[in-house]
Amino acid sequence: MTTSAPSSTHNLIELLVSRVVEDSGTDTRIVVLTRPDTESDTLTIWVGASEGEAIRRVLDTNVTPRPMSHDLVKSFGEHFGIKTERVVLTDVKSSTYYATVYLSSKGVERMIDARPSDAIALALRTQAPIYVTPDVWKRRSGQNLDAWLNKLESKNIGTQEV
Repeated sequence: MTTSAPSSTHNLIELLVSRVVEDSGTDTRIVVLTRPDTESDTLTIWVGASEGEAIRRVLDTNVTPRPMSHDLVKSFGEHFGIKTERVVLTDVKSSTYYATVYLSSKGVERMIDARPSDAIALALRTQAPIYVTPDVWKRRSGQNLDAWLNKLESKNIGTQEV
């Protein structure tokens, strides 16, 4: 869905991708996002293995021999003068997160619904900021995971620190 978009980031909370952790028990990846002002406040999002790897590739600065889907979307944007302005995690329902990608072209800003993993992968490739609404930040689920994440990471099963 594409609609006209508000241009304000007022009240949004900026996030950075801290790392991607492999959850070998479920063959998923956990994207760990932190606030730039404090690394102790985290938001974690479980994503599929391939989606997590797409995010990890950017963090690792690995270049693939052929463009991946997110690289293709970035290239389309560059060729057609469309800028990725920001990504916003807009909602969470039953531990499922929702995101919106804000794009601009020729002075018009539009928003497009996206899966958080795709939105994050695109934001990292285009150097667009990632935000979360205050409501989603308050409702983030399972955020007391530091000990569990440390246990996973201590097993050296595929983490990437930024």
